Amino acid sequence: MSTVEVEQVMVVKAELFHQCGYFQGFSDQPDRYLPTLLAPHNTQYLPRDQMERDPNFKQLIPYCIFQHRSADGALQVFQYRRGSGQGESRLHKKRSVGIGGHVSTLDADKHSPYDLGMQRELDEEVIIDTEFEQQLVGLINDDQTEVGKVHLGIVHLFTVTKPSVTARETEIIESGFRPVHELLSELDDFETWSQISLQALFRRL
Repeated sequence: MSTVEVEQVMVVKAELFHQCGYFQGFSDQPDRYLPTLLAPHNTQYLPRDQMERDPNFKQLIPYCIFQHRSADGALQVFQYRRGSGQGESRLHKKRSVGIGGHVSTLDADKHSPYDLGMQRELDEEVIIDTEFEQQLVGLINDDQTEVGKVHLGIVHLFTVTKPSVTARETEIIESGFRPVHELLSELDDFETWSQISLQALFRRL
């Protein structure tokens, strides 16, 4: 009789996050949190199906945003719509500006599981055919939604030389770079994390 292997994902105790300094929305102080949250003695790998229903833990999620400034100086951000086959059913059909996903036991026995997990997710989801600079810019916490209660987003901003980021995964649809002012005018179409990120990073531009 065959058994189905259950995905084990990286989590930290929600209590530990609270101890570092609770916030709702966006924090631009990742250095305040990540040395503690990503310390090997604080992370665990637990069954994803259980963690999706247990707010005592936060699943740590790399959330990568791509921006490009066009020749006329306009700032553009990569965006897409989630297909119905992506892993988190509660986000199906929503638009997003974030690429990434869970760090899992696929990455656990390596030197830097978080970084390897982020790179694995990028390789699975998009093709980046351009030079870029990457910056860790913040964290997202949203305890006002069922999805948000069990996840913590770690936001990385990729500034690309050319707008040459394309979808590799078939469930990333209607993708491409769009002017950031258009995205800000269409916030209601986006998942909550994207709404939070767009407002925190680009509202004042």
